[in-house]
Amino acid sequence: MDRVRTKRIYEPAESADGARVLVDRLWPRGVSKEDAALDEWARELAPSDELRTWFDHDPAKWDAFVRRYHEELAGERDLVASSVLDREGTVTLLYAASDTEHNNAVALRAYVERLAEQ
Repeated sequence: MDRVRTKRIYEPAESADGARVLVDRLWPRGVSKEDAALDEWARELAPSDELRTWFDHDPAKWDAFVRRYHEELAGERDLVASSVLDREGTVTLLYAASDTEHNNAVALRAYVERLAEQ
């Protein structure tokens, strides 16, 4: 699904971002609400505190994190739909993590892609 992208919130907002949805539970340090230029802060789509703490951005735990996070998201299908799937045009999932390959936005995008195929 090319219309769902991921991006660090520390990168400048661009018109190509489309709808900007922050998917972290905690507000990113050093980012003003104005600079964030959010359409939505979907805290409920972030991993649980327990899962986030367990993962601790350890790439060795990535596959298990994705599986467990997708299990959590299964209970939030309506929110996933309203925050991402039902939006028109591009949706950019924003995150604060420094690892651009192993973060909740990347895992959420994979979940959304799987839902869209069903």
